[in-house]
Amino acid sequence: MRMKNKKAEQAEAKKQHKELLKAHRRKEPRLEREEPEKRIKPTILIVCEGKNTEPSYFEKFKLTSATIRAIGEGYNTVSLVERAKELSERIENDSSTRKYDQVWCVFDADPKADNSKQAESFNKAIKLAEKYGFGVAYSNQAFEYWIILHFEDHQGGAFNRSGYNDKINKLLKPYKVKFEGEGSKIITDSIFELLEGVDEKTQKPRVKLAIERARRNYDLFDHTNPAKEESSTTVFKLIEEILLYV
Repeated sequence: MRMKNKKAEQAEAKKQHKELLKAHRRKEPRLEREEPEKRIKPTILIVCEGKNTEPSYFEKFKLTSATIRAIGEGYNTVSLVERAKELSERIENDSSTRKYDQVWCVFDADPKADNSKQAESFNKAIKLAEKYGFGVAYSNQAFEYWIILHFEDHQGGAFNRSGYNDKINKLLKPYKVKFEGEGSKIITDSIFELLEGVDEKTQKPRVKLAIERARRNYDLFDHTNPAKEESSTTVFKLIEEILLYV
């Protein structure tokens, strides 16, 4: 008899415990699912010295989480940096348009950078851009050097820009693709596809190789006088940033 009573008491206790749990759950506030935060894609303004090659290259990147606006202005060094400042402020002052999240200046060393005035202008442009909070993607001697590094492990040192076009076309010849000469120099879809492709020998992405080579050559210098640091390019810094949003 005692055993029966004990079992009955245990069953009743379990029942009451369940009822208390149910009552407690009813009193708990319902947690509504929060709406996912709407993320705004950052916009990157790239102001280029060249009107053809650089804009046609940067515009080929298909970004999933950012927007690129590449402009070829025809200005160089200090005047280009000031133009970039003007363009960035113009959009900031337009209440209907969101400001740029990043501004980059892309320019080359003047072929006569051995001239003290030209060298001073080049170095001043870099410092001025940094003062304004802009990124700098300069090339010494020219932007095409960055393209070459995708296919050839150039070790830095003297390489006159007058030979860039021939070098690029020689590197592209096995793929039956041509880089047009003066006057156009557009990065076509076919060329860009090769730049983004895989190197046959190393089985590494060519853009990764270009970044590694450009960084290594850049690190050969102390950057106290970039106008004299041939051959080098900081385009790899901008590309590393762009690739974060691919």
